Amino acid sequence: MLTNDNRADLAVHRVRHPLKFRLLQVKEVHALTPHLIRVTFTGEDLHDFVSASFDYHIKVFFPEPGADKPVLPEAGPDGPVFPPGQRSTARDFTPRRFDANARELDIEFAMHEAGPAATWAAQAKVGQYLGIGGPRGSLVIPTGFDWHLLIGDDTALPAIARRLEELPAGTRVAAVLEVADPSAQIEFATQAEVHIIWRHRSESGYRGEALLQAVREMYLPEDGEGYVWAAGESATMRAVRYHLCTERGVDKSRIRAASYWKQGAEAVHESLDD
Repeated sequence: MLTNDNRADLAVHRVRHPLKFRLLQVKEVHALTPHLIRVTFTGEDLHDFVSASFDYHIKVFFPEPGADKPVLPEAGPDGPVFPPGQRSTARDFTPRRFDANARELDIEFAMHEAGPAATWAAQAKVGQYLGIGGPRGSLVIPTGFDWHLLIGDDTALPAIARRLEELPAGTRVAAVLEVADPSAQIEFATQAEVHIIWRHRSESGYRGEALLQAVREMYLPEDGEGYVWAAGESATMRAVRYHLCTERGVDKSRIRAASYWKQGAEAVHESLDD
């Protein structure tokens, strides 16, 4: 049974940030794979941006057709307030990298299916503008756990890549990742002792099936304190969380599961709890 022993050094906590909206400009565009595009943004508005953890998200605002810049809201007492009759399409993203000195923010776009984000990223060019809002908060998960398990699909790759970079040398970590096919796999820079399991939708035919099966089959350490982080398609992540908590004995306080998107729905981003 994997339980929470209440060690103070392993306390997961949330850091809150003031809600701000920023206009950014494209500095670089780089296709990492046929399925993943990295866009580097810059701008003076990043002078007070905060990136406290790999687990946080921002709202990305896209220009409407024919417009050069997105319409950004203002922070009102009850949330964002747009000018009357104006609104920009927005989606949630977890940035890949933030460099405070260079004032650069990397966002990676998964080209897994049609939508406003993938459509924009496919034509992204240096000099174009996007807007961002947030983050409102960051979930800080200590690196000192005895072992870590990272689970996700294409949309979770940026967060997982950053997490692997920041884990200390010698840390035991396993990652179970589902992508479209072998061409969608990426290399990770890390000093941790990593075991990576790749699964491909091209082989299984059904989104999430291969990922869930890999989680069911994988070994979980019985010693030490571990932490599980999982993000991706809503139904798949719910099934992953249910399996780990009910069938593998993972304590609910030791798993963070999030829906980054939902099959057949738009703009879904939520934590998955009971």
